[in-house]
Amino acid sequence: MQTTTQVTHEEYFEILAKSDVKLEYHAGEIVAMAGAQPAHNIIAANLIGEFVHCLKRKGCIVYTSDQLIKIEQCDRYSFSDLVIVCNKPAYEKSPQGLNALENPEIIIEVLSDTTMGYDRSEKFDCYKTIPSFSEYVLVSSKQKKVEVIKKLSDAVWLSHTYINDDENVAIGDCLVLLEDIYNKVELVGTAFPGF
Repeated sequence: MQTTTQVTHEEYFEILAKSDVKLEYHAGEIVAMAGAQPAHNIIAANLIGEFVHCLKRKGCIVYTSDQLIKIEQCDRYSFSDLVIVCNKPAYEKSPQGLNALENPEIIIEVLSDTTMGYDRSEKFDCYKTIPSFSEYVLVSSKQKKVEVIKKLSDAVWLSHTYINDDENVAIGDCLVLLEDIYNKVELVGTAFPGF
């Protein structure tokens, strides 16, 4: 039988402050985040560029993958690939200075083989418990495919999938050409089954 040592929030932040890798907190357990492939990183950089340009005069903030998110109802601290907040950001302050964002509005995940299942299910279910969270964007790193899931009510989320280069992907107040999301990305391998 395998046992797991449970850590407190305070212990997690102490370990995170000294760590060379990203660590998430899952209800007492610490989970290390793996590095990403070039396609994943290029897609994330393309999205950051598009959103910074689109939102620079709208009062919104675009956060990169280094921004920690607090998910209180799931007792988690998590990292996503991009986060957008257009209202005043709220943070949980930590003694180590690693402040966790409490009110993400739009969360974007670039899917990889190892994270796709988790991003689509357990992580999404936890994000849904954050009152400010209203839009979830899943971007494939294997094929040109973006799914935007928008909150209509607490129980109803509407999904729209974009697959054509000339389509404008509607994310928040921005329209981003699908081909611009995948600019300079070499898509190799097969598509994710079921996505």
